[in-house]
Amino acid sequence: MTTIHIGVINVSDRAAAGVYDDVPGKAVVATLREYLITAFEPVYRVIADEQPELEAAMIAMADVHECCLVVTTGGTGPAPRDVTPEATEAVCQKMLPGFGELMRTTSLQYVPTAILSRQTAGIRGRTLILNLPGRPKAIRECLDAVFPAVPYCIDLIDGPRLETDDAVIRAFRPGG
Repeated sequence: MTTIHIGVINVSDRAAAGVYDDVPGKAVVATLREYLITAFEPVYRVIADEQPELEAAMIAMADVHECCLVVTTGGTGPAPRDVTPEATEAVCQKMLPGFGELMRTTSLQYVPTAILSRQTAGIRGRTLILNLPGRPKAIRECLDAVFPAVPYCIDLIDGPRLETDDAVIRAFRPGG
């Protein structure tokens, strides 16, 4: 059986420099382990807010490590060094703006500054790339909102079948 890989990239100047612990990336892995009953191996990186480095990491995770899903945290705001959406758009063949729309709508229930967020998602080959905010609470809120569509999206791009723990989160697939 082929190992399923899921990429996680924490985009943070301070975490990459070791100024603080990589809490956001660890939160993504922990949440995915709660959601999925399908076994997977994380491919993990912490990198600074540098667009070329981020693009290279996403390309490697999609093309070399064959991750079916790459989740980024951080770098989605309006600050000058926030370049995650630009990097994602640069490496993807198709963009899926509905993911960002739903994440912003969900986040607006908690904070009015959610309108400043630029999360997005796109497809590179057989990989779904999903940009999340950098705060663990917001990561969970956004993943709870969009993850029901993730396994079916991966099905549609000929990725591996991801099964969820229905007691935690239920994946939606048309027809059951």
